[in-house]
Amino acid sequence: MRMLSVRNAVATSALLFGVATSAAAVDLEFYFPVAVGGKAADTIQALTDEYVAANSDVNIDAVYAGSYKDTVTKALTAARGGKPPQLSVILSVDMFTLIDEGIIMPFDELIKTDEDKAWLASFYPAFMENSQTGGKTYGIPFQRSTPVLYWNKEAFAEAGLDPEAPPANWQETIEMGKKLVKKDDSGNVSRWGVRIPSSGFPYWLFQGLTTQNDVTLANSDGNQTYFDDPKVVEALQYLVDLSQKHEVMAPGIIEWGATPKAFFEGQTAMMWTSTGNLTNVRANAPFDFGVGLLPANKRRGAPTGGGNFYIFEEASDEQKAAAFEFVKWITEPEQSAKWTIATGYVAPRADTWETDTMKAYTTDFPPALVARDQLEFAVAELSTYENQRVTAVFNDALAAAITGAKSAEEALAEAQKKADAILKDYR
Repeated sequence: MRMLSVRNAVATSALLFGVATSAAAVDLEFYFPVAVGGKAADTIQALTDEYVAANSDVNIDAVYAGSYKDTVTKALTAARGGKPPQLSVILSVDMFTLIDEGIIMPFDELIKTDEDKAWLASFYPAFMENSQTGGKTYGIPFQRSTPVLYWNKEAFAEAGLDPEAPPANWQETIEMGKKLVKKDDSGNVSRWGVRIPSSGFPYWLFQGLTTQNDVTLANSDGNQTYFDDPKVVEALQYLVDLSQKHEVMAPGIIEWGATPKAFFEGQTAMMWTSTGNLTNVRANAPFDFGVGLLPANKRRGAPTGGGNFYIFEEASDEQKAAAFEFVKWITEPEQSAKWTIATGYVAPRADTWETDTMKAYTTDFPPALVARDQLEFAVAELSTYENQRVTAVFNDALAAAITGAKSAEEALAEAQKKADAILKDYR
């Protein structure tokens, strides 16, 4: 009878312990943006569900917060209202804004073991440029990308061009673009040579041109811009000339979101867009297409882009620890491989590319390697304090030049003055 009582007591204790453990599960709210086509939302939900299923001590509520801009706005609003998420993927370039608001914490405070240190050191240096400042790491690369060149091989063949040889430089872009433009007898264009979007976040694709022209747009401290540098002016003039002088690109503002569809429908033979659109293009292009490095001028080059994981300062110690474990898990090679294959984003760690999963994928689909290889020439995306204000000023300057409202030189000189006024207090 006594042994039965003990067994009952043990069973009761175990039951109570189980209830207590369940009740004490750490709850995390996770804001996540969806900025491109493809399977991003489905994949992040599946990975989150997989983690929660294997870790009963944590609950993760993945909240899809809209675009990158929507997500950072919602995160800032929630934080100012005293109810921030514990974890979010937000643009890497918003790091200075998040630091300035005092709402994110450095990952360094959570790095305790040699294994943790090795994990942190495993990310590509090009992606860490927009993840670290002041000797601290505030963001962990996840949904990262570079812009790449996509081209319609059938259109190239039709125009008498080698379908396996995209333009290698600015001049070839013009020359090939002229051959690729298709007009009817009345001069109406049914297919343009190239499409470089100038809406949404035009500074990002334009930064491909400035990098190729061997000039940076801002310093690494986020408090000084170089918008009026002659090399920046030259790059903007080239962009304007693609439509106004050389007539290889449609005039006016070119929509970011409509660009893949225009490519699929044969309205442009080439396009610049994120590698994050790679899976979308593979699934929907009704023709054989190529993916290549952006064309060079003085050098090869492209900006990195996309989002980082951030952990919020207001989270409890238990939530911070739980969020950190989730970030480590989801950026491990196997999970990172699933994410890259599903979306086209660049796996941010070299060891991901060495997994059997990724080797099989890239053997079957070599274009997936292009963005990774372009990291050799990549620079940090434009990022400053008051980043949304500064980039808005710059985007307005680009639009003014593209639409012909101002000259490239005038528009950029005004943008620099406005940026100086915004950033002077941060120097």
